[in-house]
Amino acid sequence: MSFYDRLKFNSDGLIPAIIQDAANGRVLMMAWMNRASLEKTVETGKTWFWSRSRQKYWMKGESSGHTQAVKDIAFDCDGDTLLIQVEQAGAACHEGYRSCFFRSVETAGAGWKTTEAQLETPEQIYGKK
Repeated sequence: MSFYDRLKFNSDGLIPAIIQDAANGRVLMMAWMNRASLEKTVETGKTWFWSRSRQKYWMKGESSGHTQAVKDIAFDCDGDTLLIQVEQAGAACHEGYRSCFFRSVETAGAGWKTTEAQLETPEQIYGKK
């Protein structure tokens, strides 16, 4: 039995993947994978995901150059979530932050604050749109 057979993809054929910095444990992002994108990730050593909005799979960093080199792929006890440790080149977030989780809720949920510096603007990463 391969590890793929141990995974529980949802009714859309997707499984959530938490992407973590292998060097320091920081959660960088969460994205969806289907079996094809997971197989491509295993095959290439780079992260590939399924875009629900574009209905296609894509390699992280294909347009930004901010790629993720896979160091480890783990799955949880239920087989319904992946944890992928990577070596991140540049920003993981499309808004130019190291992590997509760059905002924290303030006390009593009244607001939020930015918790890390922006590495680049989206215009610097992707060019003017």
